[in-house]
Amino acid sequence: MLSRTADHLFWMSRYTERAENTARLLDVNYQTSLLPQSTADVQTGWRGLLSISELKPAYAAKYGESITAQDVMDFMVRDEKNPSSIVSCLRNARENARAVRGTLTTEVWETQNQTYLEVIRMLRHGDFERDPGKFFEWVKFRSHLSRGVTAGTMLQDEAFHFLRLGTFLERADNTARLVDVKFHAIQSDFPSVAGEEEQEHDFYHWSAILRSVSAFEVYRKVYRDVIKPERVAELLILRPDMPRSLLGCLNEVIMNLSMVTSDPQSETQRRAGKLRSDLQYARIDEILSAGLHAFLMQFLDRVNELGAHISREFLVPVTR
Repeated sequence: MLSRTADHLFWMSRYTERAENTARLLDVNYQTSLLPQSTADVQTGWRGLLSISELKPAYAAKYGESITAQDVMDFMVRDEKNPSSIVSCLRNARENARAVRGTLTTEVWETQNQTYLEVIRMLRHGDFERDPGKFFEWVKFRSHLSRGVTAGTMLQDEAFHFLRLGTFLERADNTARLVDVKFHAIQSDFPSVAGEEEQEHDFYHWSAILRSVSAFEVYRKVYRDVIKPERVAELLILRPDMPRSLLGCLNEVIMNLSMVTSDPQSETQRRAGKLRSDLQYARIDEILSAGLHAFLMQFLDRVNELGAHISREFLVPVTR
């Protein structure tokens, strides 16, 4: 396969996954902002959301230091100058799909094309303003549809594996960012909350984090207990059977890498395998005692390095 074709496929799936994860992050912040809490706590949540996506400088350049829910959502949903906004991600996914139209099935292309055209229509007609929650669910549904159509109609050749590779590398990055920022934000609130109010605060906010990665029902099934921070961290980092956990994503990355590489001993394979093994044999109590933030920052650095190695070995090395 031509490296440029692989590059378009890889980034098509990454942009689609990024749009979904942005919708998930915005949805959980929107829902938690409706809970009883101080204005300062609400602003901390929106500020943390900008930090997750590394968008604070770009946001400040446009809106200044004032952070409001409406401005953050507009910036991360409809701002076409923001490369990480939902509309920008869906546009870029569609443009990458169009560049390799002949490699995709008709259903995959039509799904990508219709998603972009529909999101433009919805934004113009005010669907987002009328019901942000419904809009975010629609974005998630279109991402699910894209993956389902890909799995159900495409030949499972190199093109298919590059699509999957992009999806799970992007998902690992986004899950790590979510866990880091949300754990830090919630734990910083603990001193201001006490007694029964603290338990209620814990339940709704940890529930929101789990729901943001479709893991609330999974948590109940696995642990059958009240929601505890260390178990949320374990589920989202170390559970191999959790589709959005860091280990689950790395397992998929390793599997798809093995299907496209011609050199099992390549540096890309070595780095991916080492990162996966460090997760596979880790324990959550060791991670928490050493510092969750430091662990996740190191993980993000290593995932970004892995992405750079994948680009150098297989793709057109373009900065995106």
